[in-house]
Amino acid sequence: MQNTVKSADVCVAIVGLGYVGLPLALQFSRSGARVVGIDIDRSKVDALREGRSYIKHIADESIREQTGAGHFSVTTDFSVVTGVDAVIICVPTPLNKNREPDISYIVDTGKQLAPHLRKGVLVALESSTYPGTTDEDLRAVLEAGSGLKAGVDFALAFSPEREDPGNPQSVVATIPKVVGGYTPACLQRAQEIYGIAIRTLVPVSSCRAAEATKLMENIFRCVNIALVNELKVVYAAMGIDVWEVINAAKTKPFGFMPFYPGPGLGGHCIPIDPFYLTWKAREYGESTRFIELAGEINTKMPEHVVHCVSHALNHFKKPLYGSKVLVLGLAYKANVDDDRESPSYVLMELLKQHGAEVSYHDPYVPVIRMTREHPQWAGTCSVVWSQEVIASYDCVLIATAHASVDYRQLAEWAALIVDTRNAMPFVTVSPRYVKA
Repeated sequence: MQNTVKSADVCVAIVGLGYVGLPLALQFSRSGARVVGIDIDRSKVDALREGRSYIKHIADESIREQTGAGHFSVTTDFSVVTGVDAVIICVPTPLNKNREPDISYIVDTGKQLAPHLRKGVLVALESSTYPGTTDEDLRAVLEAGSGLKAGVDFALAFSPEREDPGNPQSVVATIPKVVGGYTPACLQRAQEIYGIAIRTLVPVSSCRAAEATKLMENIFRCVNIALVNELKVVYAAMGIDVWEVINAAKTKPFGFMPFYPGPGLGGHCIPIDPFYLTWKAREYGESTRFIELAGEINTKMPEHVVHCVSHALNHFKKPLYGSKVLVLGLAYKANVDDDRESPSYVLMELLKQHGAEVSYHDPYVPVIRMTREHPQWAGTCSVVWSQEVIASYDCVLIATAHASVDYRQLAEWAALIVDTRNAMPFVTVSPRYVKA
């Protein structure tokens, strides 16, 4: 549809200024809209007001350009939404300790927004969640707290985020954006607002269809990663390198898409989203055995990796208990500082439980910040990258393959390397270098 809304006439509030909300806010601002960012974390608000970015792949200059131009402001005060045309919610949706969906951040945000909503505003949710969250849970708290009715007094929509941190080809403006509305009029309004900042919109019939789209995208990845993780173990038993097989298979120009094994799943989406659908499916009396099997395989990978570390140390007559192990890479993927749901934390915990002395090195994560899931590691610092330090460890476990790491130095300095990412294909497999 052709967008007739002028960006300069629109003010958008973005709630949650993390890896999803901040890039989206900057894109709306660059597109000419007035943007107000809202976050309950005062340190984030203070940093942005000072022109500082707290996300590695977003430059300080990008912040200063927009705040300096007067297009982008930030606050902790939810009452500012009384003067905006749209509110976009980008808050976390983790799993609780029982691995069940925790939508409390969405519900709490809705409760704080509701008293300040005015007629005609669009409320759009971007947080990954199960179908029904937007038109049931979020709608209920917005209507109860505002006295307004969704689809009549205000527009309601869901548009899943599609961020890919660390990928230079991933640009917010050019990634096609799925949008689903509570009513046809809600969809039209959502398209008008998102059309200011995003070039290609993909409208679907409902909020639930949009929510399901996000889950399908990440379940697809989860299942295929589980497949190659399982094949990695099977092929290793046969003396076959799964990385060689994948590289050969991907030369087929049709019917094959490469996925790569690893030490487990990380990031906010792939380890979490499949369980959202699994949980919701039970409400309808349906089972999701395929998804649950994939989740089981992927969550078992850290144990497999630790077994490989133990076996590799045994070759040198060293037990895992008492050995010094350096985990190389804390971020969940290469070349980013995002450590959410990183399998490195699980690896560190398992190694520690087996009696190893555990440290880490990550150029993107110099100090481990406080997290909900792993508070015991908060304040731990990345060790220095030097020959003396690296050589002091009995084993270096490559968990994340950052491009900035000098792997040829590592090959010279380390006594033993266990590689879960095929980060060193130039090294011949030997007792000192093991793929896991």
